[in-house]
Amino acid sequence: MEERNIRRAKSEAQRRGKSVSRMVSDFFELLGKQPESPNSLPPVTTSLIGILKESSLSEHDYKRSLIEKHL
Repeated sequence: MEERNIRRAKSEAQRRGKSVSRMVSDFFELLGKQPESPNSLPPVTTSLIGILKESSLSEHDYKRSLIEKHL
């Protein structure tokens, strides 16, 4: 692993009050786990599912909006 990534991992582990090994273990436990149903998501997230399905906005429109917002 690159030294830069090791330093970042150690820093993040310290911030979370965990060891790097514990963080890696937690990550592997999460792999493959999917929310059991939309009801297991927070209510705000659930309310947003599919909201843009019928939208005519494109990725280009979104990127243009971000550029305008941050210039």
